[in-house]
Amino acid sequence: MTAEVMGPTVTVNGEQRAVVGVEPHVTALDWLRGQGLTGAKEGCAEGECGACAVLVARPDGAATGPADGAANGTEEAAEEGAVTDPATTRPPHAPRGAAAPRQIKTRWTALNACLVPALSLDGQEVVTSEGLGAPGALHPVQREMAVRGGSQCGYCTPGFVCSMAAEYYRPDRTVTDPATNGHGAGDAEHGPNGFDLHAMSGNLCRCTGYRPIRDAAYALGPPADGDALAARCSAPSPAVVPTRVRSERAAFVRPADLADALALLAERPDAAVIAGCTDWGVEVNLRGTRAPFVVAVDRLPELRTFSYGTDTVELGAALTLSEIERLLDGSVPLLDALFPQFASRLIRNGATLGGNLGTGSPIGDAPPALLALESVVVLSGPDGDREVPLDRYFTGYRTTVRRPGELIRSVRVPLPPAPLAAFHKIAKRRFDDISSVAVAFALDVSDGVVTRAAIGLGGVAATPLRATATEDALLGRPWSAATVREAAAVLGGEGTPLDDHRASAAYRAAMLEQSLLKFHVEHDLEVAS
Repeated sequence: MTAEVMGPTVTVNGEQRAVVGVEPHVTALDWLRGQGLTGAKEGCAEGECGACAVLVARPDGAATGPADGAANGTEEAAEEGAVTDPATTRPPHAPRGAAAPRQIKTRWTALNACLVPALSLDGQEVVTSEGLGAPGALHPVQREMAVRGGSQCGYCTPGFVCSMAAEYYRPDRTVTDPATNGHGAGDAEHGPNGFDLHAMSGNLCRCTGYRPIRDAAYALGPPADGDALAARCSAPSPAVVPTRVRSERAAFVRPADLADALALLAERPDAAVIAGCTDWGVEVNLRGTRAPFVVAVDRLPELRTFSYGTDTVELGAALTLSEIERLLDGSVPLLDALFPQFASRLIRNGATLGGNLGTGSPIGDAPPALLALESVVVLSGPDGDREVPLDRYFTGYRTTVRRPGELIRSVRVPLPPAPLAAFHKIAKRRFDDISSVAVAFALDVSDGVVTRAAIGLGGVAATPLRATATEDALLGRPWSAATVREAAAVLGGEGTPLDDHRASAAYRAAMLEQSLLKFHVEHDLEVAS
């Protein structure tokens, strides 16, 4: 294989390594193991077990404000590693710090190496379990796992260690009293040392040794002075470099900007467009998908913007769900309810809204929530941008109005969000699972009467959809048990659910009905107060 420009390289455990002879479909996991770094393992090849987890140095923030260039300062800010916000006054419903300029630093982010193409890490920094510590000089995470019996057969341990290390270096993790070893924690999923167990929600221990793993996590103190990985967080993350690699069979391109990406798609309409690869990576690993031309858009600056105005929040299509969660900081309650139920932290660290909408899947978790929020999709193409209300975006099973050559640029969510909101996901497991049914509610009740109702559904039709008949059954009526019982019966008849290996059509219909009844019970007292 020959590169059209200087060959791609990845800095692994502080050493720059050339990525040579690698096809676009080769995962970072396979490449790393080929380099002799065999700590990361393949357990499932679809991002569900976390045995392959590694750390990647990613920016701890996003460009704020409109994405269209230097006139509003975002391009210069990005070059200097700074974030500027176009608003000088934070709207009352905006996330804390939305108007405060700050420097983008580095956040060690755990990713599934089994899903990420090795070539997508060109110019980036990766740390594997081998790079965290060594025999006789263990990293604090490795040491706690060892002394507390957190490693049994050891197969999953390197992945657990990397996910734990990402949480160990989380900049806003507040240490209180790690000596309590988890006893007296604020809740069952957060330790007294600030450790969030959701950081390991994508890691499975097949020996079921979770209690000592939790003990190890809750025993961690703050990084010591002189910790090199902690010090790395205070500097900007590696710059994104354009990449062009071609072989006899395939090509991989990371365009420099949106214009370059659109030009490539015009030339190669058969291109596979990738971002977090949480869907495409599964197709590659389990179904043997091989694309002749791959375009990576996950780091395009125009797709990684964030702006919070008085009447709209705009979310760049290539921002990861974890980044959006941090940027919104709870200011959109429905999305805040969605995030913990969307797969796992490892997946959310790579998954994007653009990817979740781009696949057109009827069981994606984000579409029902975005439908209930009455969101708008911004599409960029050769003729410029156009806006499409999300409820008009899906046209059939995995088909949308997106034209050849267009990219999803961003998603716009109207503000302020509805005060009564919930996301109900019915699945076999609480976390890290695919939904059988997903229901998102966004309601406003004034003086006991429903004045606004939007309900998004997933898993009950060929596309995600709005439950318009149920919305009509609620609007203008009292928010009472009688009204909700009638509307719930209507909701049970929405969509065209099917029988499959996850659930029967009858079960799905029953869950729709029960979901609204549950939502009313959860929010009846809230309205009364």
